[in-house]
Amino acid sequence: MTITLHEPRVRSVLDRLFAAAESDDDFEPPWDDLLSVDPQERSDVLAGVYMPISARGGDLLYGLVRSSRPRTVVEFGTSFGISTLYLAAAVADNRAGHVYSTEMSAAKVTAARRNLDEAGLGDVVTVLPGDARQTLADLPGPIGLVLLDGWKEFCLPVLRDLEPRLAPGALVVADDIDQESMAGYLAYVRDPANGYVSVAFPVEDGMEISCRE
Repeated sequence: MTITLHEPRVRSVLDRLFAAAESDDDFEPPWDDLLSVDPQERSDVLAGVYMPISARGGDLLYGLVRSSRPRTVVEFGTSFGISTLYLAAAVADNRAGHVYSTEMSAAKVTAARRNLDEAGLGDVVTVLPGDARQTLADLPGPIGLVLLDGWKEFCLPVLRDLEPRLAPGALVVADDIDQESMAGYLAYVRDPANGYVSVAFPVEDGMEISCRE
């Protein structure tokens, strides 16, 4: 059985992107200033910053998509497409489904599409440019898996927008749960009254995996 995630053309793109993302460690954005500006302006200022998921987090995403076999996968926050590649590889190996990802930075949209095409996975992904609260508004359900990895203050609003279209048993994965700005999101998905069973998974920066009732 061929595992697309291990194919040379996919691994070479991932290796290149992870290597480039290491430069993020040498750059400390002025977060106090950026968090007070319009999200689009913030995205444009950080158009060259990767802010990727970890490789182990990517493997986890691949496994979740392979096992749950969602017909529709939604990603909030494409960036350069690292996490998107893991999702797309799993969808390709399932031989069913499609990934809809959304990104505010026009430069990153172009780069992500190029990276996906280079990896041979562009046909199973649609990258939607713009604000996720608008670009995902008309996306039909049922949605089987959601990855929330965009601006943290919008993770909960995006999830709430998508909830009416979530399939029973849908998985919702949120990255960077160690950040203080994720506290409200975590309180929501960890409250049984909101219809989730939720658990933190110990990969770099932390991921929350929530199963919808």
